[in-house]
Amino acid sequence: MQLTGKEWRQILEDYRRTHPEVTVLDPPDAIQHLHNRQSMLQCVADMNLSNSYGKVDVPRQLVIKKDAASIPDAVTKAGLMLPIVAKPLVADGSAKSHELSLAYDQPSLQKLEPPLVLQEFVNHGGVLFKVYIVGEAIKVVRRFSLPDVCKRELSRIEGVFRFPRVSCAAASADDADLDPGVAELPPQPLLEKLARELRRRLGLRLFNLDIIREHGSRDQFYVIDINYFPGYGKMPEYEHIFTDFLLSLGQSRYKERSS
Repeated sequence: MQLTGKEWRQILEDYRRTHPEVTVLDPPDAIQHLHNRQSMLQCVADMNLSNSYGKVDVPRQLVIKKDAASIPDAVTKAGLMLPIVAKPLVADGSAKSHELSLAYDQPSLQKLEPPLVLQEFVNHGGVLFKVYIVGEAIKVVRRFSLPDVCKRELSRIEGVFRFPRVSCAAASADDADLDPGVAELPPQPLLEKLARELRRRLGLRLFNLDIIREHGSRDQFYVIDINYFPGYGKMPEYEHIFTDFLLSLGQSRYKERSS
């Protein structure tokens, strides 16, 4: 018999209760929170993070659970501007959950396939920042992303364009000759505050953020996705960082038992 996700999480929770000596990296219920794009970005939106280093927000978005024919009216009522990025509502790590579509005109919105999340597209110079978080450690890499869309393009392009996976490791932009205003990494103090708050609010220690900088701005950032336990093998110094993280967990548990 194949177990459902809920049954499997209950087995893990029961095991954790009966084996308190086992170190749990992240609780299953907290991980589940990131499997839904409706809820994953809510923590960022609630933070309203802004300091002298910049402001972090999320794009305006809308959840459509069924009835594709209703999407154009729903987008108009919500005041979302075209083009619209469409992502599957469920973010379970599968290849399909990483697919996204870009819709350029109102009639084409009906071609999208719910359940999904619609986000306003924010021009960001064609580059996004993958921020890897391992406990207290933070590493950032650049990835090529969707190119900017100008008003002239928007007036003459129609349809829905589908992209299987935008920011994979093969799309690394770390060695590319980029405009400094586009390539400059988000300020470390801003990322440290963001990571610290998200660790606390999400109750997780192993995740990554996809962050973009609004093109033409130096300090306006948007979190567009959060992924649990991403492909850490693509993160610089992965082996050392992950080993240090596991050792620190072991040491803290040892101190707890010794006190």
